[in-house]
Amino acid sequence: MKKIRLLWVGRTKDRALADLIEYYRKLLSGYSRVSILEIKEERGRDAAASREAEGKRILAASEAFLLLDERGLEYTSPEFAHFINTADGTDIVIGGAFGVSDDVRARARACIALSRMTFTHEMARVIVLEQLFRAMTILKGREYHH
Repeated sequence: MKKIRLLWVGRTKDRALADLIEYYRKLLSGYSRVSILEIKEERGRDAAASREAEGKRILAASEAFLLLDERGLEYTSPEFAHFINTADGTDIVIGGAFGVSDDVRARARACIALSRMTFTHEMARVIVLEQLFRAMTILKGREYHH
């Protein structure tokens, strides 16, 4: 069973999104072991300082990770399924409200974009979990994808 660890900055404050996160975690439990590590969110209005502080915490928590980033590669769901299937132990990082530091971006094994559109970092959490579930069903030949 594949292990996937999601690292994201801050807690999910929106209760509806938190419920969806839990929903997809439960669906995924039959396909992989998914854990979530919440990285402490930096308080303050200085975006650059926040990215740097949060970036240090991310890098301390994971040495090898995939980064969700708006500048990353876009995949179809079947392509993403193949990518996840071939990735060694998978940590996936989602930055905070101000994004991630250049150091985090430089250390990522790969950068993946969920879309060319911009999502809140909390909404991205739900979307990546749904796409992970979709990927697992594609790999197992289940009907969820269609």
